[in-house]
This record gives sequence, C-alpha cells and structure tokens, in this order.
Amino acid sequence: MTQHFVKSPIEWARAACDSIMSTYTPMELPPAERWHYHQGVFLCGMEMLGEAEQDDRYDTYIQAYVDGLIDENGNLYFARDELDAVQAGLLLFRLEERTGHSKYRIAADKLRNLLNTLNLTSEGGYWHKDKYAYNMWLDGLYMAGVFALKYANAYGDGALRSTVLHQEKLMRKYMKDEETGLLYHAWDESRKMPWANAETGCSPEFWGRSLGWYGLAVTQFLDELPADEPGREELVNSLRDFVHALIRYQDAESGLWYQIVDKGDQPDNWLETSCTNLFVYTIAKAIKHGVVGQECVDAAVKGYEGLIRTLKFDERERVILPLICIGTSAGDYENYVTRPTSENDLHGVGTFVMACVEMESLMK
Repeated sequence: MTQHFVKSPIEWARAACDSIMSTYTPMELPPAERWHYHQGVFLCGMEMLGEAEQDDRYDTYIQAYVDGLIDENGNLYFARDELDAVQAGLLLFRLEERTGHSKYRIAADKLRNLLNTLNLTSEGGYWHKDKYAYNMWLDGLYMAGVFALKYANAYGDGALRSTVLHQEKLMRKYMKDEETGLLYHAWDESRKMPWANAETGCSPEFWGRSLGWYGLAVTQFLDELPADEPGREELVNSLRDFVHALIRYQDAESGLWYQIVDKGDQPDNWLETSCTNLFVYTIAKAIKHGVVGQECVDAAVKGYEGLIRTLKFDERERVILPLICIGTSAGDYENYVTRPTSENDLHGVGTFVMACVEMESLMK
C-alpha cells in the first residue's frame, strides 16, 4: 500500500469520484431516481472537487442528476416531513449561477419553504422527521442548516441565519456532554423514545457519523456567516472545543475513529471510515479557518493516511472504500455496533472526497 501514498489527496478524490461515475449513471446513484441525501452528499463532494479542479465533467454529472428529478417548471418530488430532504438542495445554487435557469431557484424555494412547515420543539428546534416526534438529531444540522445559510446569502433571506444558529445552540444545550466534549446523537424532548434518558432525553451513545455531520455543518457555517454575525464567535469557540474533543478519541495505531467514538476499548466496537472522513474534513477546515492551530495538523494527516490504508481496489483498479456504516437511526450501543457495513456507500465515498479535497492544501 505504500505506493498509494504517491497520490496526492486531490488525486485520491478524483479516483474515488471517477470510480463511482464509471459504475453508475447519475440517475442510477443509489437509491436510484430519488431526491435523497445519499446522492446529495456524494455530489457535494464531487462539486468541491470540480471547483478545485475546474473540471466540467463533474458539473455535467451533477446537473444530469438534478435535471433528472426537477422539471422545467421547478417541480420535484421530495419527502416533505424530514430535514434529510433538504440536503441535495445544496446542489441548486451553483447550477443556477452557472446556467441562469429559474427552475433551480424555484426548487430551492420549495425546499426553503419546507422549513416553515416542520414541527418544532417547545424552543423552536426542528423535529428531525415527523415520525420521530420531538426529536432533534445531530444529522439535521448539516441536512438543512448549510442549505439554509446558502439560501440566506443567495436570496437575501437573512432571518434564516439566526434560525440556523438557534438550532446549533439547542443541540449544544441539550446534547453536549461536558465530560467528553462530545454530543449525543439524538435528543427527545418528550422522553418517549425507547433510547431516551429519563432525565436528559438524550440517546445514550456518541455515534461517529452523527458527530461528523455536526462538524461538517459547523465548519461550513463559518464559510457562510459574515464576520460580524451575532453568534459567530460562540460558534468558533464551540468548534474549537469540539475539534480537540475529537482528537482525544482518535485511535493511535490506525488513525481512524470508532463507530462509538469514546468506546474504542470495547471488543465489539469497530473502526469506521465515514466518520473518519468527516472528522478529517472538520479538523482540516477548522485549521483553515484559524479556529485551531498547527497543533491539530498531525491528527488530520494521521486520519487521512489511515483512510488511504483502508482502500481496496477492484479488477479495474477502481477505488473501493470499506467499513462504512449503513444508514442508522438513534439507539443504544448494540444498535450501532451490530449495524452492517458496506463498501462504496455514498455516505462514505462522498465524505472521503470532501476530506481529500480539504487535505490537499494542508499537505502541500
């Protein structure tokens, strides 16, 4: 595997994207022909790569996915009762900018208006999905928050900024564990979910990918928030603490992180790649923003190199990323450690591409 370190991070991002592109047409990306965050996460990684590389192939592929699901009048079918449905809307802003076609703005308006219809906790926190009443999940901060800030900036909807920051603040208020510095995957205000702690309402574990979504969201919030935005400094301080908390739980030997982040000593816990991708991205991005200093570079590099060592290859030398936890609801320890893993799940490949693009400048 040593020879594989000859590739730069951006070359690995390209190899991963090209491997998926050669396997699926845009509309075949699983789950096929659906407006869904799995495809959105992968294509957002591809969009980052396309911008870094100035390669039109990636723009063409992304547009084919979006155009396959949005008609000329901006109509699209999406789940209207969950934050997950919003994430793929991140692809709309660049498309409208590139093409000038109004259908992308119309579709973005529909997704933005979904936020007006969501059920709320008593303090205005978005329910993650209607079927999970009174639940806030860390995942939702990325699934809708980055879109909302991009929408606010693109279309002058400034009130969205304070709404998004309020969601993050509620998560810290109710889901952060002061001892570890980590946040629990989910919080149930009603205390009715089987996993909910009777006193705090929190789910019992620190699940890797949910923490990764949180880190991805907060670092990208800093891209979108004006320097003088009220609440920005609080967000920066929170991210600094969060990054240092993550680094404390990195596996020293592999450089990866565990499925349950703080329980690497448990024999049935296992190292997971999608959360590692997200943590590497978060740390690298926090360094770029000046939130943390050079003392965190080693952790990002160690995590990145650990990811490269996990890679496998098919008979055509296409990249295969293993050890990706499949989609998971909140639950107890057994729920997470017994989840199946997959190879080249779009959760994993998309976040791997993001991590590689962000590591390129850090490793020059």
